[in-house]
Amino acid sequence: MSAVAQDASAQANQEPRFASLKASKVNLRKGPGLDYPIAWVFRRAGLPVKIIREYESWREITDAEGTKGWVLRTLISGRRTAQVLPWELKKGEPRPQEPLSDWPGRGGSAVAMVEAGVIADIHTCDGSWCSVSVGDYKGYIAQGKLWGVAKGEVLE
Repeated sequence: MSAVAQDASAQANQEPRFASLKASKVNLRKGPGLDYPIAWVFRRAGLPVKIIREYESWREITDAEGTKGWVLRTLISGRRTAQVLPWELKKGEPRPQEPLSDWPGRGGSAVAMVEAGVIADIHTCDGSWCSVSVGDYKGYIAQGKLWGVAKGEVLE
């Protein structure tokens, strides 16, 4: 195995790390096995999750709200997604919006306004700004406005 392949393989198994859910229905269990009761059911394919621990074919994950539990490895994708401002969602209040900019940094113009809680596909991140797409729109969002990418993380 080449040094690059070894590095990529090691990075893929580092904890914690971000990933996303593959299916539109994923059972979150109280422990790593089918004998454990279902604690929650995720119903959002592409939802970003943080893998915090591994045990055989099971992954302990948490979502942006702090919900924790175990899912089968086969239900998790390496596809990187992020939720926009999930910590800003308040029941009964309007959803805050964040501009999707045509250029990284404060000098860009808004291509679209993205509501808090929306899932964006991450293309690249430079540690401060991420190139993302939301539906048919592509642009940049400040990395600190996203849950699904670590502070200062660089993705190429």
